[in-house]
Amino acid sequence: MSGDDDPHATEGDGGEADGVPGVGPSFETDHVVGVGDARALALPDESVDLVVTSPPYPMVEQWDEIFARLDPAIGESLAAAESGGTDAGAAAERAFDAMHGALAPAWEELARVLAPGGVACVNVGDATRSVGGRFRLWDNATRVADALSAAGLDRLPGVLWRKPTNAPTKFMGSGTLPPNAYVTLEHEHVLVFRKGSCRSFDAGDPARYASAFFWEERNRWFSDTWDDLRGADQELGGDASAVARDRSGAFPVELPYRLICMYSTYGDRVLDPFWGTGTTTLAAMAAGRDSVGVERDTGLVASFDADARRAPAFSRDRGRRRLREHRAFVADRDERPSYDATHYGFPVVTKAERDIRLYAATDVESTAGGYRVEHEPIEATDPAAE
Repeated sequence: MSGDDDPHATEGDGGEADGVPGVGPSFETDHVVGVGDARALALPDESVDLVVTSPPYPMVEQWDEIFARLDPAIGESLAAAESGGTDAGAAAERAFDAMHGALAPAWEELARVLAPGGVACVNVGDATRSVGGRFRLWDNATRVADALSAAGLDRLPGVLWRKPTNAPTKFMGSGTLPPNAYVTLEHEHVLVFRKGSCRSFDAGDPARYASAFFWEERNRWFSDTWDDLRGADQELGGDASAVARDRSGAFPVELPYRLICMYSTYGDRVLDPFWGTGTTTLAAMAAGRDSVGVERDTGLVASFDADARRAPAFSRDRGRRRLREHRAFVADRDERPSYDATHYGFPVVTKAERDIRLYAATDVESTAGGYRVEHEPIEATDPAAE
């Protein structure tokens, strides 16, 4: 069955079931973090339910060195392109093609480890770069989308999200003089792909219904443009983590948090094969999902410890804010919604929302391979959620 039926048809009054993530009074999640290569994942076939990741972007200078280490021919082509000779344009094209060629095995691995019906969300930005005196856009999103399709995944509608910037001189080219000014690149793409058909669930699956999002969240989150995100939180983890985030180009934690809530349920396992500073793991901790992170840079892995310790505060604050925003949404409606939430003292718009339950991480424990996190419900009586 699809699981889209009324859960109370089989679940009675939606009561708790001990041991079911998102339903019982508490549960644990495991978060594995390791040094490795996204192109050769040490994971079994079909072992993850969701991928949320962002690779290094070809033709963005910040990642030139990484690509050159993956394939020395890339470094040679970039050097030829930067020399400005007659072959500069062709050399840049060779470098661009080779960079995407270096990423291709990672997309094949992603498809291998993704479970049937699982979703992959890949954040990628296009690049602008001058080569041999000629300025152009390098279309990374299209190339990555083509590679994911070639790996056997089906493309779904994705998202454009706007990267806020306060730079007063953010324009490129000739400034205020026509015709040689350029549109500023201020968005990135979240490419969304699925492996095969939709996932199927038992009717009234308790973890799925506990993982529901609110009606107004659905309307906002499933829009194809997001302009309400902020830059990556540089305060998480203190100075060392902030430096690592700047070096890695980390996306804002709200982005993976939102995608995890949209495309997974309690009990699911989330993978980030280009882990960076661990933003996806932090979001998975806050959302109450298991996770796996794979990163080549040992220094980035080591810098995550402080962020992990702040997961409880972040998860509690984010969950409370969701409850407050829903109460405000209900208060602004002309008519009271018809359904009552099982675990909270407010109404909800649809039947599917009735058993929604938000959890906070309460304790983070280091393990041999990463972290174990305990989760407890954010209760209706929590004054900070009022």
